[in-house]
Amino acid sequence: MRNHIIKFSVLAFIILLNACKTEKPKTKENDFSTTESPYLGQKPPGLIPEPFAPGLVTTLNWEIDGVFTPDLKEFYFIREVGEKEEDKKMEFVVFQYKNNQWQDSVISSRVGQPFISPDGKKMHLGRRYKERTGTGWSEIKKLDTVFMKIPIMRLTTSAKGTYVFDEMSEEGHLRYSRLIDGEREEPRSFGKEINTGKSNAHPFIAPDESYILWDGRRDSGYGNADIYVSFRQKDDSWSKAINLGENINTEASEYGASVTPDGKYLFFNRNVGKVKPTDKYENTDMFWVDAQVIERLRPKQ
Repeated sequence: MRNHIIKFSVLAFIILLNACKTEKPKTKENDFSTTESPYLGQKPPGLIPEPFAPGLVTTLNWEIDGVFTPDLKEFYFIREVGEKEEDKKMEFVVFQYKNNQWQDSVISSRVGQPFISPDGKKMHLGRRYKERTGTGWSEIKKLDTVFMKIPIMRLTTSAKGTYVFDEMSEEGHLRYSRLIDGEREEPRSFGKEINTGKSNAHPFIAPDESYILWDGRRDSGYGNADIYVSFRQKDDSWSKAINLGENINTEASEYGASVTPDGKYLFFNRNVGKVKPTDKYENTDMFWVDAQVIERLRPKQ
């Protein structure tokens, strides 16, 4: 009996030692199949925005710019880490659905605002991008020189390959560049329907190019920065900008809107105030809401 106790004790010690040496990936407590619950196992929201994945994604630090791959098995976003102001830094993070679990890992320090192309083959990071490979993503590459000259914060693409992007400036100016017969055209400016007010930024073009989302500051807005939508009309012009309304926009700043690849949910960032009075910046959380908030604003034609 004594020998059995000694053997059990040694075995337990070995297991404990191995556990200490092995860093387990962070996962949600329960396993979820992507068919039943693809959004990190979260209960889908209704028409009122909710923080996305509290405690898992949304924390007391910054979380911004969340995007899914088309198969909904990878979720990329920017996260702030560090408790003290002098220790805080931004990380590029991914949650991946593997072995019936969502597992997160840090890719690198912040490299730009991520956007996954509708076909899943490119990850755009402002003026730079990565290409999908058999084992993950390529090294970062640069766009053509004409785009490198523009201080782009966010660039998104349609299924046709049209680029829609901003520039880092107080006024804010949104442009587009179409892919015509395989050739990339020179950047062109949107009209006053979109480029009105200040700080127009962080555009998102729908995969079918039927609408554009962006944020900006206008005298008629609810707060510092609001999210707007413009719909493509029958003559290919763009409708007058429509504010997404008081359920989305508040007295704070809402920005960085995008829609999930399946078209079901709108994601955006919202400033929610300082966690500590000594914090240099306000905390920003990621919210999601049913994408019907967009469809309800679409003009009937």
